[in-house]
Amino acid sequence: MMKASKASRLKRLSRIEGQVRGLGRMVEEDRYCIDIVTQIAAVRAALRRVEEDVLRDHISHCVAHAMASGDAAEQTKKIDELMDVLARSAR
Repeated sequence: MMKASKASRLKRLSRIEGQVRGLGRMVEEDRYCIDIVTQIAAVRAALRRVEEDVLRDHISHCVAHAMASGDAAEQTKKIDELMDVLARSAR
């Protein structure tokens, strides 16, 4: 992972962490349910964007390297990992 990508992801995750703390305050303050649900959706969307970025990086580096290596076992392993993570994300 490149330093710029890592820094960007950490910054986004810190913002998400702040959003989650804000959600806790909203619940503590008995805020309107729909407002809380709206903020939960925003956190989930932000996490999905980070997930997509990490996955894109994995495909363009790790999976691409395995495909270029010519090592059939390594290629199969990377494809299986990718299919497993995509299946978990779809749930």
